[in-house]
Amino acid sequence: MTVTLGPASTDAPALTRAVPARPGVRLRPLPRPGVLAAGAYLILLVVAAAWPAALAPADPLAADPLAVLSPPSVTHWFGTDHLGRDVLTRVVHGAGHSLTIGVAATAIAVAGGVLLGLLAGLTHRVADEALSRTFDALSAFPMLLLALLFIAIAGSGTASLIVAIGIATLPHHARVVRGQTLLVRRANYVEQAVTFGQSRPRLVLRHVLPNVVGPVPVLAVIGLGEAILAAAGLSFLGMGPQPPSPEWGAMLSEGRNYLQVAWWITILPGLAVTATVVSLTVVGRHWQARFDGRRR
Repeated sequence: MTVTLGPASTDAPALTRAVPARPGVRLRPLPRPGVLAAGAYLILLVVAAAWPAALAPADPLAADPLAVLSPPSVTHWFGTDHLGRDVLTRVVHGAGHSLTIGVAATAIAVAGGVLLGLLAGLTHRVADEALSRTFDALSAFPMLLLALLFIAIAGSGTASLIVAIGIATLPHHARVVRGQTLLVRRANYVEQAVTFGQSRPRLVLRHVLPNVVGPVPVLAVIGLGEAILAAAGLSFLGMGPQPPSPEWGAMLSEGRNYLQVAWWITILPGLAVTATVVSLTVVGRHWQARFDGRRR
């Protein structure tokens, strides 16, 4: 076969045209730098909560009378407090306290919200109306106010703080799950399963629940930041872990009396709380955008 070289035909595709991707292969854009930075901080936070000695091997409760209110230096990167305790060490070890409270409270809110949301969406109209109005009424109150009300009844302490925050954030999860349940129960595959005679427990566990809990992890990540912020605020008021516990809110409460002479005692715990809430919100919004099919 003879091949003749000549001028390129105008109908021929240009050599510089991009090669199309293979069918079924979709390249996802990389997350934004802010999302990557937030994820990196959260990984560091988990390491600090699980293995604080790896980042700060010193004792967070060890006092040094000779280093009281020392400013940031090579020996103490973020200074010391009024008892001579290293602030950086206490913040690192306090990550476990704050993260544990936030995760436990969020777990209570998610579990209770899924259960009550399913119950409201699947029960009789009268029960659904009663539960829905209860969720609306509780959601109208600020979260901290509901938590303070529970703590006033049950007493202060870490356990009461966890339960109070969990109950205060539960209505939001329940409302979302109820709305999803009302949509799923009218889907064609659910109606077909009812037609085939599937039992109600099997119908809920196999068809309703898996399609209802889709947005719950995203809400849980964002809610975790709110729970940690609420825990720090209530601990600041003296209703959470008590000194000398290196919890971030308790550290803020201890350092408020020394702001004029030792501002560094409160700066690092405050930055830790702020960075944690912002990072969880950024990552949660990113996942929400992916869940909704939007690029971020």
